[in-house]
Amino acid sequence: MPELKQQLKDTYTTLTTIAAPKEEKPEMPEAIEVELPELRVVPPVPKEVTKEYDKHLFAAEHNGFGLIEDEDHFNKLIEEEKLVLIDKGTGYEVMKLTHSHPYITPYSKAVLEEIGVAFQTIMESDSYFTLTSVTRTPKQQKSLRRRNSNATNGNSSHSYGASFDISYIRFNGKKNWSRKSQKKLEQVLEEFQKAGKIFYLKERKQRCYHVTVR
Repeated sequence: MPELKQQLKDTYTTLTTIAAPKEEKPEMPEAIEVELPELRVVPPVPKEVTKEYDKHLFAAEHNGFGLIEDEDHFNKLIEEEKLVLIDKGTGYEVMKLTHSHPYITPYSKAVLEEIGVAFQTIMESDSYFTLTSVTRTPKQQKSLRRRNSNATNGNSSHSYGASFDISYIRFNGKKNWSRKSQKKLEQVLEEFQKAGKIFYLKERKQRCYHVTVR
């Protein structure tokens, strides 16, 4: 019996002295570098700027790279991706242009796409509006002035890559005035203006809304 007791004691001692399994620490995931978007600061329009179009010009001048000097400068901005192509997206299309280029700043494109989505949402359909004029070089602006008395004599907000015109008589690819579509489009633009994202004004001679991204 003493031998059995000693054997049991030795067995118990052996069992209790076996090292407990090490707890495996969970592997820490590798840190992911996230590129945060640049903080946008929208400068307030000075009190002395009272005319509607001057507000557009002020916004365009403070929204990017400055005035496009000529075709070479325009092409360089495209190479540097400071101007990006727009063609067709949710809620909008760009018609074939003769006196402007279908390029705007990346942020302006993002806002345009938001406007397009908002328009389709409020229309509750796949409706889309049409852009009839986008970015112009000074040479194009001068040429346009000869045939369009509504074109500004000085610098145009279209020459900064932040403005575009939206027709209010052309929807879904057809020139066909729709009171409902026009009112819904204007409602969307009004909300974006209240949110401080754009300025817009109605150009009756050209039958379009002139929009400048802030």
